[in-house]
Amino acid sequence: MSGAIPSRFRARLKAGEAVVGGFVNLGSALTAEIMAIAGYDWLVFDLEHGAGDEPALLSQLQAVAHTGVAALVRVEGIDSARVLHALDLGADGVLVPRLRSAEEAALCVEFCRYSGARGVARYNRSWHWGLASRTNDDADAEVVCAVQIETAEALCDVNAIAAVEGVDVLFVGPADLSRSLGLSCPPDDPRLLERVAAVADAAREHGKAAGMLVGTIAQARAYRELGFSFLGCGSDGSLLAASARETATALLEMTDEGDIANGAHRLAQTEVRPG
Repeated sequence: MSGAIPSRFRARLKAGEAVVGGFVNLGSALTAEIMAIAGYDWLVFDLEHGAGDEPALLSQLQAVAHTGVAALVRVEGIDSARVLHALDLGADGVLVPRLRSAEEAALCVEFCRYSGARGVARYNRSWHWGLASRTNDDADAEVVCAVQIETAEALCDVNAIAAVEGVDVLFVGPADLSRSLGLSCPPDDPRLLERVAAVADAAREHGKAAGMLVGTIAQARAYRELGFSFLGCGSDGSLLAASARETATALLEMTDEGDIANGAHRLAQTEVRPG
């Protein structure tokens, strides 16, 4: 929906397409653009745990508008003002954290829809500052409402949450859900995989997408095989950190080897030979 250009991303989700993405947490328009042109289907701009704020979010949304990537915003919580502002800035949808029940899921949908509780204003970016010709119903049909399954309560109520009309994605938060379940395990731990199979099953039954953020392609493959179709791997910060560490380690190993070789060469040159 960025800049009031019609978005097909929600239609792709409803059609059951598998889509891939990543998180953007540095608050930088430049890294947002780099992530967007890399070829992802979606990006989540993280206002819950990321370094950016709403002014930075506006710059990031503007930076990716030309790329065609679906721009979703993880808001700070179940808060109508936060959802409203993210959508008015031109986001294609929101990801709402710390859900606990189907009732809270329905509230998230209400906040996303003009047919619900979303306030109407057209002098903002999502309406091309009043120049867009679409209707409220057009906008409602495009906005993605993704909710996070990251509490034990939400996992217990996941089938009812999936049944809520207007919820598009059931997105597992692996770290918080693991802690809530007392697992303290990484995304590829068999115990977590076993527990979140219920999320994939509920999503499949109700025609929704099951989502997950992981750290490696191997983990992503495991969740894809489980039935997850909204898959994210890493963030701008984590990808930069991993690449920087890998490169720095390789350079240090190279220079250490060079220092050893050079030292041996110098030793040979200065070795005193019998006359």
